[in-house]
Amino acid sequence: MRTFLAAVPAALSFLTAAGMTGTFFGFSVGVMPGLNATPGAVAIAAMQGMNQRIQNPVFLLAFLFAPVAAIAAGIVLLTLDRRAAALLFFAAAAVYVVGALVPTMAVNVPMNDALDALTIPADAAEAARAWNDYAGRWTAWNHVRGAASAGSVLLLAAGAYLWGRG
Repeated sequence: MRTFLAAVPAALSFLTAAGMTGTFFGFSVGVMPGLNATPGAVAIAAMQGMNQRIQNPVFLLAFLFAPVAAIAAGIVLLTLDRRAAALLFFAAAAVYVVGALVPTMAVNVPMNDALDALTIPADAAEAARAWNDYAGRWTAWNHVRGAASAGSVLLLAAGAYLWGRG
């Protein structure tokens, strides 16, 4: 029964962290380069729309639940005397919190809020400048979030591997 109690949050931590890795990866390699190829006013309007729609229950649940599920799995693994595996699940949660949650709250969300408050400049050059000021920094921090999420998934996989080896 305790094995099942560890397997459920372990699986959920994998699914949510992998989903977030894919989300960050998609933005880094597709969405932002695509927006960068459009006029600044178009890019700003599109990103404003995405910022407003991404704050939905499914996204927020996956985004916030990844480390919680990893910690829950780690706690149960400790009760199963799988200390090394548990420590990797705890490390996965820590990497995700420090590398994905903190930058999101400290950098990307404030940048999104500022962009959402921006009235799109009518002048094309001014709109391009506003977009360029936003996009480079936002994307750099998104790369950090993607790398941290991927690192978290790798740590979860290593933890599951050790757990499976007994």
